[in-house]
Parts: sequence; structure tokens; C-alpha cells
Amino acid sequence: MIRQRGVDIAQEFRGKGINIWLGPSADLLRIPRAGRNWESFGEDPVLSGIAVSETIKGAQSQGVIATVKHYAVYNQETFREHMSSNIDERTLQELYLWPIARAVEAQVGSVMCAYNKINNVYACENDELLSRILRDEMGFRGCVQSDWGATHSTAKAANAGLDMEMMQSWNAVYFGDKLRAAVDDGKVSNQRLNLMVERIVATYYKFGQDKDYPVVQINTANPSKDPGVNVQGNHKDGIRKIGAASTVLLRNDGGILPLRGDKLSEKRIVVAGTDAGAGLLPPNLCPLHMCDTGTTSMGGGSGSAYMPYLVTPLQGITERAKKEAIQVQAILQDVSPVSDLLTIISTTVSPTDTCIVFGSAYSMEAFDRPIHGVDPLDVPIIEHISNVCENTVLVIHAIGPIDLPFADHPNIKAIVWAGLPGQETGNSLADILFGDVNPSGRLPYTIAKQHQDYPADVSLKLQVPYNEKLLLGYRWFDAKGIDPLFEFGFGLSYTTFTYGQLAVNVIRGEKPEVEAHISIRNSGKVDGAEVVQAYLSFPASVGEPPKVLRGFEKIFLTKDEQKPVTFLFSKQDLSIWDTKGGGWIVPSPGTFTLHVGASSRDIRSSTTFEL
Repeated sequence: MIRQRGVDIAQEFRGKGINIWLGPSADLLRIPRAGRNWESFGEDPVLSGIAVSETIKGAQSQGVIATVKHYAVYNQETFREHMSSNIDERTLQELYLWPIARAVEAQVGSVMCAYNKINNVYACENDELLSRILRDEMGFRGCVQSDWGATHSTAKAANAGLDMEMMQSWNAVYFGDKLRAAVDDGKVSNQRLNLMVERIVATYYKFGQDKDYPVVQINTANPSKDPGVNVQGNHKDGIRKIGAASTVLLRNDGGILPLRGDKLSEKRIVVAGTDAGAGLLPPNLCPLHMCDTGTTSMGGGSGSAYMPYLVTPLQGITERAKKEAIQVQAILQDVSPVSDLLTIISTTVSPTDTCIVFGSAYSMEAFDRPIHGVDPLDVPIIEHISNVCENTVLVIHAIGPIDLPFADHPNIKAIVWAGLPGQETGNSLADILFGDVNPSGRLPYTIAKQHQDYPADVSLKLQVPYNEKLLLGYRWFDAKGIDPLFEFGFGLSYTTFTYGQLAVNVIRGEKPEVEAHISIRNSGKVDGAEVVQAYLSFPASVGEPPKVLRGFEKIFLTKDEQKPVTFLFSKQDLSIWDTKGGGWIVPSPGTFTLHVGASSRDIRSSTTFEL
């Protein structure tokens, strides 16, 4: 699905005649309030590396150049053009550069350098990052482009390894005429200039864009002159499937879900909250989706998209409920002040109703979230519904982990984490709520009991120390013995899965590998998919976190079916960064422990091996 999503995205870009897609994002989720968390793949470098690699392979199979971003250690929007991410070498290599290296292995055509400084040197004029690490160490051969307005010099940036400047009208331009002058003055050599051009043009030819590539058929500067070429194809089907597959079921007390007419004491569902409906403004009214009313289906900024249509949760639920002969009563916040809405809830909602109440958390590029929880207007609605309705399903659309102070309310029987599903949001959610799709999404980040439990928050200082070092996300919670509300990798299903005994085979040689086998059985009553996760504990002497993700496999099983799952761990997976030697080493001799389970805290089988 990840690779197919890349294919679909690239088909739309190619259909418009666009040569370079500015994605995917490999930024790790360090700070829950960071405004661009929703653009990338969560808190773990291995998860991000796999997702980024598969996305790139899919996109570039269509002849479109992918751009991995933002290089590097770009984790907040506040003061993003002035702050310095101050980080040690081992943390930089093992966490923040890991997914970038996987992108280079996938032969990504372009790398975008970030706004921020790394150890007080701007990313787009950082010779250590752009030349020594990216070119010499990783072997990248494509072009490096700046983010918009992230260039801060001419000769320094060009000599450090920046090939292409992207600018905005309100930012200074450092290439173009200034680059010509720098070459004439001898500050940038002709050899360097030729190399910059070569990297851009070679990438163009590598992806065959000189042959039968569509001409540009888009006009964002003047939408009235846009030719209106429809490139959507059947992508809506994939969007709906991905929306359902990525929905995470966090709680399901008493099997309240899936919804069925014969399970409800009253053949009625109450749907409440702003996030359930269309809102006061159409979804495409604000440029780059920089405002949010009604249901939150995506974040705002350069990573957003104009939607051809929007199926709201209320629409999706209402349409699907007809098949069960279930009546849907809507109580949407936008139609009344909150005080009036609370009165409506008190007078119309019965304790025996089944209520679906919505909460959302939105963010946009250039701004970090000012709060840690859902939209403040959602809070009284969620609290009032759950106080009145004894069978409440809480649905959250969020850009990342947020505070859920009402999560343990005894009347909230189910919690559905629906993320940001896009234009098919209502249909994707209905597929899960009514059991047409068995939920199989797993959390790509940790949801804490309180935001103070995370190792970092948005910094208002220009010098930002990464004091947590390797303890990012679940690694921090494990090392500090902090119980999360919902751990990394967690997610429920409408069925259950039984894990067999884990077996390991060490393949010794110049590049050691470890092969692991385990069998998984669907021991429940319905067909479903399990996401089998493999975590590695390194020898205690090397100072790694308690355990780190090293792979996952999603396996589809019919009722009572059993299948084997195999993991193969490469030398890279078994290595740590050696700061003294400046390279990757396998700690040997040493005892490793492999853990396989359903989440970072739900380990089903473990075994040790020696290297």
C-alpha cells in the first residue's frame, strides 16, 4: 500500500507534466506539537526508512523524481530559519540520518536541505552534511535543492554542495546572477558550477524525462488559466482503502464495535461534534488548506492538497447505517453555540443510545500547535456526550500524538484513532466502524498519559540541545520506565492472533545476517491482518535503548489460518555507530535479544543469539 500510494501520487504529478515531487518527508516525530508531524511517518527511524524507501520506489517507477526531505534534524516550525539543532554524532547517524540513507539506497533523485542549522551551521551550506556524509558516505548522486527560502549564502552554499536554490518572492535570491558573479570572482570554481549543473541534468536523464514526458499542464499562479487536466484516475479507491487500513482501534470494551443493527438496544446512532461534519467553509476555500473548519482530513501548508470532493464522517456513517436500518441523529457544533449544543445533547441523547463523538487536532506548516490536546471547542462536546451516553465511541482525527484527558471515562467504550484520511475520510471510517474492514492500523508514535512525559517540547530558544540523544519516542518511555497511554505499535483488531515460538538462525560471514522465524495464527472469529513487529536489544555494554524496532510484516489471515513470518536482519540492522572509528560496527562478541510481538510493549516471544 505504501508503494502503491507513491505510484498514485507520481501518476498525478506526471499527468500534470511536473518533473519533481517534493516528497516524501523523512522527518522524525520528536515533538508532539510540531506543525509538520503529519507529513512524515512517525517517531521511529526504521519505520520511517521503510516507508520512505517504498514511497520513493513507487513514485520513481513512474519517471517522476522524488525528493526526500528535510535534510536534516528538522523537528519544529518555531524559529525554523534561525534555530540550531545541536546533536551528537551517534544520535545524528542512528536516528535522523537513518531514513535518509534508506532513501539514497532507493536511488532517490533529489534531496531537500532544511531551514534550520545543525550544530550552528545552516543545513543548506553544511559541507559536512551535503558533501562528506551525503555524497561520500551515503553515495548520493542526484541533486540537492534548498527548501523555499532556506538558502543563506551564495559561494558558501554552492561550495558546500547545494545544487539548486528554491526561492520565494520575499526571500533574497543567492543563486542566479549572484552565482554568476561568484564564479566570475573566483569564489565558486567553474568545476563546481559544472558539477552542480551535471547533478541536475543527470537526474533528469536518469529518469527518462527527455523522452515522451508530458508537457506542463498546470497553472497555480493563475488558476483561472489552469487547463484542468484530470489526473485522479481510480485513486479514490486507494485513498479509501489506505484510510481504513491506517485507522487504529485503541479501545473496544465489550465489543461495542463493529456496529450492527441487532447489537443496538435502540436502532439509533448519535453523531456529535464539529469534526463529524462539513463545517462552515468549503474544504478548498483557504490556499494550502491553511484554515480548518468541519472535519479535519489533512494538515495545512505545502504538504496539503486541493480535494476534488470530501466525504464527511457524517455522510459516510449515515450512508452505511442505512444497510443496517439504523437511524442517525446528528448534533454538529457549527450549527449552534456550545451552550445551546449542550442543551440539545441533554434533551435528545438517551443513556442507551450509541454515540459517536468526534475530536480533532489540526496543524499547519510554519506553525507549531499552541496546545497539546484536541480543539478546545471539542472538549465540552466530548465530555458532555460521554457523561450522558453510556455507549460512547470517541473518534480522533489528529496530526500526531495529543493529550486525551477523557480517555479513561467509563462511558467511552471505544476509541478510534483515524489520523488524517483525506477526501474519503467518511467512507474509510464507516468501513471500520461497521466492520466492512477489520482494523489493522498500528500507532507510528507513542501517545502519552500527559504531555510532560515526552522528552522534548517546542523550544523558544535558538540553541536546541537534543539531550535525550538516542531515547526518541518509545525508547524514552522504555528507558525511563514511563507507562504510555497507548504505546508505539499498538492497535486492536476485531479478531485475535496467537504467536508461536521464535526461532533464530545466525548467518556468519564478513557481513553477518540473522534470520528469524515465527508462526502466527488467527485465533479469533473473523478474518483480519496482524502487524508483526520485531525489536532488537543490543548487548548492554554498547549503550543502546532497551529495544529498537528493526522490522515489521503485515500478514493477512482468515479465521483459524496460520502462516509463517520471516525476518532477515542485515549487518546494518545489527550495527551501531562508532564515533571513534567514524562508521558502523557490529558489537561482537555480544549477546543480542530479539523480541517479536504486537507492539513495543506487547512482546509475544523473545530469544537470544550471539555474534
